[in-house]
Amino acid sequence: MSADVRQVADGTYLVHGGHTNWVILTDGDAATLVDTGYPGDRRALLDSLAAVGSSPEAVAAVLVTHAHNDHLGSAEYLRAAHGTPVLLHEAEVPHARRDYLQQVSVGTVLRNAWRPGVLPWMVRVLRTGGTEQHPVTAPAPFPAAGALDLPGRPVPVHTPGHTDGHCVYHLPDAGVVISGDALVSGHALSRTEGPQLLPDLFHHDRAGAVASLDVVAALEGDVLLPGHGPVHRGPVKDAADLARERAF
Repeated sequence: MSADVRQVADGTYLVHGGHTNWVILTDGDAATLVDTGYPGDRRALLDSLAAVGSSPEAVAAVLVTHAHNDHLGSAEYLRAAHGTPVLLHEAEVPHARRDYLQQVSVGTVLRNAWRPGVLPWMVRVLRTGGTEQHPVTAPAPFPAAGALDLPGRPVPVHTPGHTDGHCVYHLPDAGVVISGDALVSGHALSRTEGPQLLPDLFHHDRAGAVASLDVVAALEGDVLLPGHGPVHRGPVKDAADLARERAF
């Protein structure tokens, strides 16, 4: 699978992989990588770095929105092969190590197989390594509060619910919010287009995920880069408010 790289702002790129997205923030050839797709997205991930003039060796850090398989896929590979730090919220560190797993089970997916689109989606997920486990051996919490000293100067913002340690990343100067799975703009199992929460079965704590939309709504920005779906342009507050309305 080739990389589908979209530049959305100066030094900011949204990449569409196998049913999930990742983001590259650049400063010269140095880069910050936010999420890494499924394990089966590795070739596309490496190609996307080359497409923006970077390389695995030039990635200053991998930032993880949350430690689900479709976002964590190549984090340990980059850490082991290139010494890349893998950073995430302190509450998500044990999840990335796989001390426990807050992810929808195969059994739950199978119990929902009667729903439209579930079986084809499940087949595609299996082909991209969706059930593989690639724990990060030495994940680390953010070193300090506020903007990180990395390309893009991303600011982590805790948005628990989808998982306990889920974070979005705010780029205040660019007006961009990298929302991971706290707020998406589409999904293969959703019949809705535009800002929304993921289907209920994917959330560890749905009530928490709904509550975290208030946190996202408070972030200034007009470009939303979700973990699933296309870029969404328009006030982030309006996007979060619409997702909240659709959640009930």
